[in-house]
Amino acid sequence: MRIGVVGAGMIGSTVAKLWTDAGHDVRLGTRHPAELQPLVETLGKRASAGTAAEAATFGEVVMLTVPLAAIPPLAPDLAPLLAGKVVLDTGNAYEKRDGASAREATSHPEGSAGWAAAMFPGARWVKAFNTVYFKVLTSEAHRTGDRVGIPLASNDPKALEIAATLVSDAGFDPVIVGPLARGKEFEPDTPPYNTGMSGRDLRKILKKTS
Repeated sequence: MRIGVVGAGMIGSTVAKLWTDAGHDVRLGTRHPAELQPLVETLGKRASAGTAAEAATFGEVVMLTVPLAAIPPLAPDLAPLLAGKVVLDTGNAYEKRDGASAREATSHPEGSAGWAAAMFPGARWVKAFNTVYFKVLTSEAHRTGDRVGIPLASNDPKALEIAATLVSDAGFDPVIVGPLARGKEFEPDTPPYNTGMSGRDLRKILKKTS
């Protein structure tokens, strides 16, 4: 599968490596693509770098992994490119970092993911990969026994299936929680957040609905 990753921070670069290892083609998008060449070289021949728009165009699925406050400036250019595509949103609202955007996102009825999704009409939005520290993603992928759980929420059942497959390919246990509004149950300051707990334990807390 072709996957675009908009944002090349710790989460984006970590999951990109797991996906290229699984045989997916990944294009990382950033404002300064040339600066990503050292990273691309470590990821191997299935990886490439470009602008955010190029990553969004390239991907059959696109991961959006940027600070919350960066989403509104990106939306006008990226929204037409993401219409109809599955978008994995890793965002979390941190008021100290994101200011007013964090306050708006937190108060949205569908949480920060719903707040972001509203700026991208037609995108098939999935809240994903927002609960686990990047070092845990690196060290615990494909572990034996109960795998680390990655909770997922979306209003699009087919998008959830695609997201679940990509979570599995990265070496984790996909936990489908339910509609996008339920993403509020695994945002910062909730029991599942930043714990690295297994999918088995996540299901007990989140009462998996599908």
